[in-house]
Amino acid sequence: MQHYIKTSTAQNIFRILLALFMIYAGVSHLSFNRVDFQAQVPDWVPLEKDLVVILSGIVEIILGSALLLWKQQRVYAGWALAIFFILIFPGNISQYLDGEDAFGALNSDSARLIRLFFQPVLVVWALWSSGAWKAWRNRKLNSNG
Repeated sequence: MQHYIKTSTAQNIFRILLALFMIYAGVSHLSFNRVDFQAQVPDWVPLEKDLVVILSGIVEIILGSALLLWKQQRVYAGWALAIFFILIFPGNISQYLDGEDAFGALNSDSARLIRLFFQPVLVVWALWSSGAWKAWRNRKLNSNG
Protein backbone atom coordinates (compact mmCIF):
# COMPACT_ATOMS: atom_id res chain seq x y z
CA MET A 1 0.00 0.00 0.00
CA GLN A 2 1.26 3.45 -0.82
CA HIS A 3 2.29 5.46 2.22
CA TYR A 4 1.58 8.82 0.62
CA ILE A 5 -1.32 9.67 -1.65
CA LYS A 6 -1.81 13.07 -3.22
CA THR A 7 -4.97 14.56 -1.75
CA SER A 8 -7.19 17.43 -2.84
CA THR A 9 -7.44 20.80 -1.16
CA ALA A 10 -10.79 19.79 0.35
CA GLN A 11 -9.27 16.58 1.73
CA ASN A 12 -6.37 18.55 3.21
CA ILE A 13 -8.71 21.04 4.88
CA PHE A 14 -10.85 18.27 6.36
CA ARG A 15 -7.74 16.30 7.40
CA ILE A 16 -6.34 19.33 9.22
CA LEU A 17 -9.70 19.96 10.93
CA LEU A 18 -9.91 16.32 12.02
CA ALA A 19 -6.31 16.33 13.23
CA LEU A 20 -6.85 19.49 15.29
CA PHE A 21 -10.08 18.07 16.69
CA MET A 22 -8.25 14.89 17.74
CA ILE A 23 -5.42 16.81 19.39
CA TYR A 24 -7.97 18.97 21.23
CA ALA A 25 -9.94 15.87 22.27
CA GLY A 26 -6.75 14.21 23.50
CA VAL A 27 -5.75 17.23 25.56
CA SER A 28 -9.27 17.42 27.00
CA HIS A 29 -9.02 13.72 27.99
CA LEU A 30 -5.92 14.56 29.98
CA SER A 31 -7.18 17.76 31.58
CA PHE A 32 -10.46 19.69 31.74
CA ASN A 33 -12.89 16.95 30.56
CA ARG A 34 -11.22 14.04 32.29
CA VAL A 35 -14.09 13.34 34.70
CA ASP A 36 -16.68 13.47 31.89
CA PHE A 37 -14.64 10.99 29.87
CA GLN A 38 -14.28 8.68 32.89
CA ALA A 39 -18.07 8.58 33.15
CA GLN A 40 -18.23 7.32 29.55
CA VAL A 41 -15.97 4.31 30.12
CA PRO A 42 -18.26 1.27 30.39
CA ASP A 43 -18.09 -0.79 33.57
CA TRP A 44 -17.23 -3.91 31.55
CA VAL A 45 -13.86 -2.47 30.46
CA PRO A 46 -11.29 -4.42 32.55
CA LEU A 47 -9.07 -1.41 33.31
CA GLU A 48 -9.30 1.55 35.66
CA LYS A 49 -11.49 4.21 34.07
CA ASP A 50 -8.87 6.92 34.59
CA LEU A 51 -6.21 4.79 32.88
CA VAL A 52 -8.51 4.23 29.89
CA VAL A 53 -9.10 7.99 29.63
CA ILE A 54 -5.38 8.77 29.88
CA LEU A 55 -4.41 6.15 27.31
CA SER A 56 -7.14 7.18 24.86
CA GLY A 57 -6.13 10.83 25.26
CA ILE A 58 -2.52 9.99 24.45
CA VAL A 59 -3.60 7.92 21.44
CA GLU A 60 -5.79 10.79 20.19
CA ILE A 61 -2.91 13.27 20.46
CA ILE A 62 -0.54 10.88 18.65
CA LEU A 63 -3.01 10.07 15.87
CA GLY A 64 -4.03 13.71 15.43
CA SER A 65 -0.38 14.78 15.28
CA ALA A 66 0.48 12.01 12.81
CA LEU A 67 -2.44 12.97 10.59
CA LEU A 68 -1.31 16.59 10.69
CA LEU A 69 2.48 16.26 10.45
CA TRP A 70 3.61 12.85 9.20
CA LYS A 71 3.03 13.20 5.48
CA GLN A 72 4.85 10.03 4.40
CA GLN A 73 2.78 7.85 6.75
CA ARG A 74 -0.53 9.70 6.46
CA VAL A 75 -2.32 6.72 4.90
CA TYR A 76 -1.40 4.56 7.89
CA ALA A 77 -2.42 7.34 10.28
CA GLY A 78 -5.80 7.49 8.54
CA TRP A 79 -6.27 3.73 8.89
CA ALA A 80 -5.17 3.83 12.54
CA LEU A 81 -7.60 6.64 13.31
CA ALA A 82 -10.46 4.84 11.55
CA ILE A 83 -9.71 1.70 13.57
CA PHE A 84 -9.56 3.78 16.76
CA PHE A 85 -13.02 5.20 16.01
CA ILE A 86 -14.31 1.66 15.50
CA LEU A 87 -12.72 0.43 18.73
CA ILE A 88 -14.31 3.15 20.85
CA PHE A 89 -17.75 2.69 19.27
CA PRO A 90 -18.86 0.04 21.81
CA GLY A 91 -18.29 2.66 24.51
CA ASN A 92 -20.59 5.04 22.65
CA ILE A 93 -23.22 2.32 22.39
CA SER A 94 -22.87 1.63 26.11
CA GLN A 95 -23.26 5.33 26.87
CA TYR A 96 -26.49 5.36 24.88
CA LEU A 97 -27.87 2.17 26.43
CA ASP A 98 -26.93 3.23 29.98
CA GLY A 99 -28.19 6.81 29.51
CA GLU A 100 -24.87 8.34 30.63
CA ASP A 101 -24.79 12.13 30.28
CA ALA A 102 -21.61 13.90 29.18
CA PHE A 103 -20.38 17.34 28.26
CA GLY A 104 -23.77 18.96 28.71
CA ALA A 105 -24.59 18.22 25.07
CA LEU A 106 -25.05 14.46 25.43
CA ASN A 107 -27.79 14.75 28.02
CA SER A 108 -30.67 13.02 26.26
CA ASP A 109 -31.31 9.71 24.55
CA SER A 110 -31.83 11.48 21.24
CA ALA A 111 -28.49 13.33 21.50
CA ARG A 112 -26.67 10.10 22.38
CA LEU A 113 -28.42 8.30 19.50
CA ILE A 114 -27.38 11.00 17.02
CA ARG A 115 -23.82 10.58 18.24
CA LEU A 116 -23.97 6.89 17.33
CA PHE A 117 -24.80 7.79 13.74
CA PHE A 118 -21.92 10.28 13.65
CA GLN A 119 -19.30 7.63 14.48
CA PRO A 120 -19.32 6.05 10.98
CA VAL A 121 -18.94 9.57 9.57
CA LEU A 122 -15.72 9.93 11.58
CA VAL A 123 -14.44 6.61 10.20
CA VAL A 124 -15.11 7.70 6.61
CA TRP A 125 -13.68 11.17 7.33
CA ALA A 126 -10.39 9.67 8.55
CA LEU A 127 -10.09 7.33 5.56
CA TRP A 128 -11.08 9.91 2.94
CA SER A 129 -9.13 12.92 4.24
CA SER A 130 -5.89 10.96 4.74
CA GLY A 131 -5.99 9.36 1.30
CA ALA A 132 -6.25 5.91 2.93
CA TRP A 133 -9.44 5.07 1.05
CA LYS A 134 -7.86 6.03 -2.28
CA ALA A 135 -4.70 4.05 -1.48
CA TRP A 136 -6.79 0.97 -0.67
CA ARG A 137 -8.79 1.34 -3.89
CA ASN A 138 -5.60 1.81 -5.94
CA ARG A 139 -4.07 -1.29 -4.36
CA LYS A 140 -7.20 -3.30 -5.04
CA LEU A 141 -7.33 -2.12 -8.68
CA ASN A 142 -3.62 -2.81 -9.21
CA SER A 143 -3.88 -6.32 -7.77
CA ASN A 144 -6.79 -7.16 -10.09
CA GLY A 145 -5.18 -6.12 -13.29
